Amino acid sequence: MAKTLVLVASLLILGNVFFSHASFSPSVIVDIATIILNNYCSPEKLVGMKEAIEAASRNTGILNMPDAETLANVLSSGVQHTVSDPRLKVSYEPNYAPAVPPKLPPLPPEQLIAVIQNSMKLDILEGNIGYLRIDHILGEEAVEKVGPLLLDLVWSKILPTSALIFDLRYTGSGEVTGIPYIVSYFTEAEPLIHIDSIYDRPSNTTTPLFTMPDLLGQRYGATKSIIVLTSKNTKGIAEDVAYCLQNLKRATIVGEKTAGGSVKIDKFKAGDSDFYVTVPTAKSINPITGSTWEVTGVTPDVEVNAEDALATAIKIINLRAQVPAIIEGSATLIADNYAFENIGSDVAAKLKEQLESGTYNMVVSKQSLESKLSADLQTLSGDKSLKTTSNTPALPPMDYTPEMYIELIKVSFHTDVFENNIGYLRFDMFGDFEEVKPIAQVIVEHVWNKVLNTNALIVDLRNNLGGPTTAIAGFCSYFFDADKQIVLDKLYDRSSGTITELQTLQELTGVRYGSKKSVIILTSGATAGAAEEFVYIMKKLGRAMIIGETTAGASHPPKTFQVGETDIFLSIPTVHSDNSAGPAWEGAGIAPHIPVPADAALDTAKGIFNKHLAVKETKS
Repeated sequence: MAKTLVLVASLLILGNVFFSHASFSPSVIVDIATIILNNYCSPEKLVGMKEAIEAASRNTGILNMPDAETLANVLSSGVQHTVSDPRLKVSYEPNYAPAVPPKLPPLPPEQLIAVIQNSMKLDILEGNIGYLRIDHILGEEAVEKVGPLLLDLVWSKILPTSALIFDLRYTGSGEVTGIPYIVSYFTEAEPLIHIDSIYDRPSNTTTPLFTMPDLLGQRYGATKSIIVLTSKNTKGIAEDVAYCLQNLKRATIVGEKTAGGSVKIDKFKAGDSDFYVTVPTAKSINPITGSTWEVTGVTPDVEVNAEDALATAIKIINLRAQVPAIIEGSATLIADNYAFENIGSDVAAKLKEQLESGTYNMVVSKQSLESKLSADLQTLSGDKSLKTTSNTPALPPMDYTPEMYIELIKVSFHTDVFENNIGYLRFDMFGDFEEVKPIAQVIVEHVWNKVLNTNALIVDLRNNLGGPTTAIAGFCSYFFDADKQIVLDKLYDRSSGTITELQTLQELTGVRYGSKKSVIILTSGATAGAAEEFVYIMKKLGRAMIIGETTAGASHPPKTFQVGETDIFLSIPTVHSDNSAGPAWEGAGIAPHIPVPADAALDTAKGIFNKHLAVKETKS
């Protein structure tokens, strides 16, 4: 209410403050405020205005002013600021003549054809891309008159195209009744879709707009790619069409943010004066967003200068033309190579369903395609390692000096010896066997020997994200005796159809920890990949107690595959532990023997070892 009191009061006093030569009755100010009160499309912004008008009407003072046009401008500024709506305007127009809406005259067919051809621009671009520019959106009445001609001259040319660029950069006028017509040609006949609601303030009625079950001619369909071009000059009904198609996820908007106009603007005469008030009397309320494009405009999905919008749209459509082959190729690679055949086949089938549903028609760049494909693969498989990836070549190996190796190892490993001679070893990534082999002696001397002679060992993998599995057999071997070779696990590689046995190694660098001393492994929800394989083996063979959280349930290190001849690459896990009962830990993770929060795992492990070693010492 405070705002509206300010609005009317400011309208009354502005003249007294700024002007001193001409006179003007305050009744006109009341008339202006009343027009806004009774007709403005968002009455919730006008709470308290009625009381303000009544107060203003009791003021018998005379506004003094030198210039009616200047006063109109000042009043416009005050109204717009108070209601936060630039569409509200007060103007002084002594020679105003109401505009007569243009109507299609009764023309002979050849002239009618010329009118249609001049008001629209149609082209078929390279790659069978349709281009249609419309500068005025026809309403129901006009469509009924020229519909058959539109079908013959325009729509019949557009229908066979593979994609459509719908240019609304120059569209500043149109009829509300044209909205359902346009939107319906890009949707299915059933079910009917609630696309918009138009609230009309003077009649206080709301009219819902639905797609139409019956149309002249064929529909463009719900899956072919559509891009709508916009500019800062796209206004009114054209904005509504763009907003509807955008929120139905039926079209991608490319260009500039639109004008933020209105579905309906009316001009009212203020009493007997020559002042007029321009008021948005109706507003669009989108049923999907619950909001509107009015005032704020439609924000493009891809924002570029208006003059660059067409070229950008063509690039997007050309990218989308490659999508079916990319998705089909991805599905084939996954079906043929994913570690678990049944999951791979299921993901491939569902990925093709996603393609057929048209969801990939909204990608606008290689990056957005890769992002969507990754998200779909991970959702369908539950595997975070199944995704798109880059094909960045591996960096060449660095030529480290012995001193550099020592420093690298110091930051890669952390060791300690706690009370009761309890050893602690933490490392956050498994290395490749071939890379670790040359520095094995350095690791033994600077890391392993520090915990070798402890009474028990805590291996902290809470922050270990995985890495190659090639060193797993070697690391496991330190916790078993040399007199018996043990099969640790069998790894099945789907892409090659081979099974590799992981066995303890007969020869190791340094001394084994052996099979007698106790080992506890700490885990968290971040423990993943190769670290999980190590935890799985040690738990399966009863060689370690696991304390902490269930592990990530990731996968064995994936391989990179190129999708056809494109520059899209997939990261596909191809290996799994050969377990006839199903996934060993892949996807599900490994449950600890003693579940505790990750940050409490170390203290829990210490407590168990301290108690165990104290009992052992008492017995001895």
